[in-house]
Amino acid sequence: MADATVPWRPEFIEALKLLAQVSEAMDRRGLPRPVLVGGAAVEYYSGSALMTGDIDVTSPVQPELEEELQKLGFVRPSGIGRALRGWIHPDLRFGFEVVANVPMDGSVDQAHVTLIEDLTPEADFAIISVEDLIADRMGQYASGSAREMLQQARELLHLHPEADLDYLSLRIRQETFGDYDLTDLQ
Repeated sequence: MADATVPWRPEFIEALKLLAQVSEAMDRRGLPRPVLVGGAAVEYYSGSALMTGDIDVTSPVQPELEEELQKLGFVRPSGIGRALRGWIHPDLRFGFEVVANVPMDGSVDQAHVTLIEDLTPEADFAIISVEDLIADRMGQYASGSAREMLQQARELLHLHPEADLDYLSLRIRQETFGDYDLTDLQ
């Protein structure tokens, strides 16, 4: 892939390539692929305009996923002040963590999980839709614990005017328990 066509920062591309390798290994074992969610999904959809420091995925088969991470050289951080929930690759500046069994507590329609097939020729990975990601940001904003998420949601919608607005509107209402809707992004 030529650098001029790649919108993401190089470190993020390397992290996605490792995710794709893990994803392919899971698929070869007949297991579900992990699904990219959270800040890394935001970075993917924003072309690194909004950046993250970790890769959050969902997987109903966490032990098997962690086996594949270990095969690629990932280790659990240890020592004082180190989080023990995720995995780190020694050559990478990103932590990898399984944050749930399924995306957004099962509220994501499987038809809206996308397989990214063009990042590397040999490996693919799954990601939640930009609509579900925007709705997630709105849900976090509505909770009152992450006020900055409204701006992230707005930026993502601005970057993806092709988003399915009917589905997005439904998902925002679901994630915010009816307190917000599509008009709050404008």
